[in-house]
Amino acid sequence: MGTGGRTVRSGRLLAVLSLAVAFVALILAAVAFTTRPTSPTVAGTLATAAPVLPNGQVRTFSVQLGDLWVRPSSISVASGTRAVLRVENRGGESHDLQLEGGKVGTGMLDPGQSRTVDIGLVGQTEQLWCTVPGHKAAGMILTITVPGSTPLGTSRAAGTATHDAVLDPAATPPSGWHPLDPVLQPAPSGTVHRITLVAEDRELPVAPGVTQDMWTFNGQVPAPILRGQVGDLFEVTLVNRSTMGHSLDFHAASQPTEAMATVAPGHSMTEEFVASHAGIFLYHCGTPPILEHLANGMYGAVIVDPPILPPVSEELVMVQSELYFGPPGRSGDYSAMLAGRASAVVFNGYADGYAFSPIHVPAGKPIRIWVLDAGPSDDTSFHVIGAQFGTVFKEGAYLLQPGSPTEGASQALDLMPGQGGFVELTLPTPGRYAILDHHLDHAAIGAVGYLVAG
Repeated sequence: MGTGGRTVRSGRLLAVLSLAVAFVALILAAVAFTTRPTSPTVAGTLATAAPVLPNGQVRTFSVQLGDLWVRPSSISVASGTRAVLRVENRGGESHDLQLEGGKVGTGMLDPGQSRTVDIGLVGQTEQLWCTVPGHKAAGMILTITVPGSTPLGTSRAAGTATHDAVLDPAATPPSGWHPLDPVLQPAPSGTVHRITLVAEDRELPVAPGVTQDMWTFNGQVPAPILRGQVGDLFEVTLVNRSTMGHSLDFHAASQPTEAMATVAPGHSMTEEFVASHAGIFLYHCGTPPILEHLANGMYGAVIVDPPILPPVSEELVMVQSELYFGPPGRSGDYSAMLAGRASAVVFNGYADGYAFSPIHVPAGKPIRIWVLDAGPSDDTSFHVIGAQFGTVFKEGAYLLQPGSPTEGASQALDLMPGQGGFVELTLPTPGRYAILDHHLDHAAIGAVGYLVAG
């Protein structure tokens, strides 16, 4: 990377180091486990801090699971009570309840399915939760309270520490790495576009030295760009090869929410819509919690060309989003997503990707850059250092075009999450021009790249 890239990254160092100070090492003490008595029908055993003496009571509770809720959310029993749960899934997607620290649980329940599980003797306050990623953090927890006891989780060994990954401003990508190709291909011919999107988990590099378990469409983040003309029909088949339900919400479509049904693992569904309006539109997984599915990578863009789109020498697309790092190789930190504490803000899925691998464009010729703010939570102020925008198209309308009587130009394209547009500009002389989110705190944690004009 050239001198300009080192300057930007060194400027980012203090910001990232100050962020890293907030991460404190978690030290958990290991304790000896003893086997907990359970019903013979329950597979596995559960570890407890001490043997539990039976009191002769058996309590049976009816528990309902919904989409991001458990009812009741807490029950109370005396120490030594044998607890039996009759669990019914009344939600629209699969859920389960798993007891902390052991293998006792319902197993995954499809919508409408129910199962009875014998928890065994309860000696301390503890919890069960849904193990579908994000559902526990969203509140799918059942607490079994034993008056006067200490929650079992406070004395239980957690095993290997799982600290969230941290962006390293001094790191560089490995040899052979390359960013997602930002060059936008022309719209395919024809008026019907048939696309297959495969939902699958992939461990992907998202920054130098950082990999995360990303939830993807077709194994990439962002997902493939779909492009067409006003009036075109899009037929999109979602194939779910992941372990959780996923769906498709197309902002370019005019349709009720029933058309965006969640597809269970191992199943598929085809969704159709006509592109009635021009613009660059977000599409994403719409299965709750939407925040987690989108922030973990399940988003892409649909570009519908305006009826008259002047030719340019090069078209690029920049999808800006936030990353909320979980432990290395794991999915993102949902609590950080809820708090809006982004670990990185990136173009096309990788921190500073186009600073490490600049984009080459012609000098003295017009280029068009489509920009989409996928969020999920932060806005953007897209800017090119050393150039002005002679054309600005935002959310379906031209805000500026050449030939304006004011001879005006734009310096930034501002977008809220879920909004998009494009800018047209000419880089007058050969050289390096920086692209960035002019929220400089975003630029400091990954939203920087370079155009090299030649």
